[in-house]
Amino acid sequence: MYPTTPDGRYFVVNGKLWRCSNPSLPADVRQNFVNELMAARREVKTAKASGDPGQLKRARANVQKVKVQLGERGPVWWVDGSPDFNQRHVENTPYSEWHESLAVTKAR
Repeated sequence: MYPTTPDGRYFVVNGKLWRCSNPSLPADVRQNFVNELMAARREVKTAKASGDPGQLKRARANVQKVKVQLGERGPVWWVDGSPDFNQRHVENTPYSEWHESLAVTKAR
């Protein structure tokens, strides 16, 4: 399991922040989007194997569309005006102290 920031906006993978899905999405809507995302990712895999650049471009566009619907990309889903740190290294963000504290906790 990847650590999630205390505000629930990001999870951390290899020191990089990735935006979480919008938690206010109803469970059934979120699940439909996740199903669409998995299908779109399979399309990307198929397109890569086909060697068709047009097919790959369309498949990647489908992934992007669903990620925006989930709130993982595009406009942020929070409304307090806080900036977006998606895909940034955690040490270069306000979450750096929190992330460092995780390492200290694990070391104990």
